[in-house]
Amino acid sequence: MTNEALHRPIDALAVGEVALIAAIDRAGLDPGTAQRLCELGFDEGVDVEILHRAPFGGDPLAVRVGNMVVALRRDMARLIEVEP
Repeated sequence: MTNEALHRPIDALAVGEVALIAAIDRAGLDPGTAQRLCELGFDEGVDVEILHRAPFGGDPLAVRVGNMVVALRRDMARLIEVEP
């Protein structure tokens, strides 16, 4: 089994689960959004943790990245692949 088989989107993490960012699908983002995610600390190799989910599978997700807490819409979160 390869490491890629362990990758899953960040929105698949359980609340309290910590993982490493493995890849970001920048092709699925406009350049400004991709740049903003990078500025917020979303980059390969960085630890992230899901802190809160909106009820009923809605938006947003509260994600700790570094020392910041960021709200992400699920469609954007699905473009960020993580590994345990």
